Amino acid sequence: METKRTLLWRLRRNDGFVIKRILFTVLIAMLAFTMIVPFLWMISASMKHELDVTKIPIQWIPDYFYPNNYLEVWNVGGNAKVDYHFGLAYFNSLKIAFFNVVGAVLTSSLAGYAFAKLRFKGRDVVFLLYLSTMMIPSQITIIPKFVIFDRLGMVGTHATLILPGIFTITGTFLMRQYFMQIPNELRESGKTDGASEFCIWWRIMLPMAKSSMAALGMMVFLWTWNNYLDALVFLPNWRLYTIPLALTSFIEESNTQYNLMMAAAASALIPVFIVFIIGQKQFVKGLTAGAVKG
Repeated sequence: METKRTLLWRLRRNDGFVIKRILFTVLIAMLAFTMIVPFLWMISASMKHELDVTKIPIQWIPDYFYPNNYLEVWNVGGNAKVDYHFGLAYFNSLKIAFFNVVGAVLTSSLAGYAFAKLRFKGRDVVFLLYLSTMMIPSQITIIPKFVIFDRLGMVGTHATLILPGIFTITGTFLMRQYFMQIPNELRESGKTDGASEFCIWWRIMLPMAKSSMAALGMMVFLWTWNNYLDALVFLPNWRLYTIPLALTSFIEESNTQYNLMMAAAASALIPVFIVFIIGQKQFVKGLTAGAVKG
């Protein structure tokens, strides 16, 4: 009798667990759908005529498709001024993102290694002070940065976006947390063999931190790709525009070309998708690797 009661209790418990899993899965699916809807609307609007974009109710599948919207955005017939802005801005964004990703990964890994493994007076205090600057909104630093770059003669160049972008507090924190999990014996063995600190960082630490560096690189790429405010302030020449500024070229005083803007936005997502698809495993692994101190 006791065995039957135990079996029934286990079955009821398993049924309750299955029901909870189903409800949780449905909830997550609903949340995911709400995030996908704007993307689906963007794709739909990019294929519509300008007057059909603002129709209510929304026509998700248009009666007539206009793929020429993408051709016009990419300077294959149509408004040459807007198209040239966007094509050149695409190249500018890729260039700035490349330098920012490479620079941020290098500086963050160097600083993270120093704060995690090197012992010097005031190390923890300096790190806390450095980390506390995360509480300062980036908008507050716009004016000081503009004054500094103006005196250096850099306003109107891509250096105003590259130089601040290669130093990231979040990246330093992420790399420090990862390096703290690596046993000190590895560093000590390198010192025993006569390796310098730079050699230990380059030959021992970096190969073990590939996942964290990949996660950091993807985050920096996304931050740089979507950076609108800094580009608006520091880049007055349209030849220097990045993707966020180029999207504003489709906004006129009396009209907004939503179909072209959505086509441009969809085109701007291509590098983001490629980067995420290539490094999604390393991204998740890198974020979880530095989450817990071993």
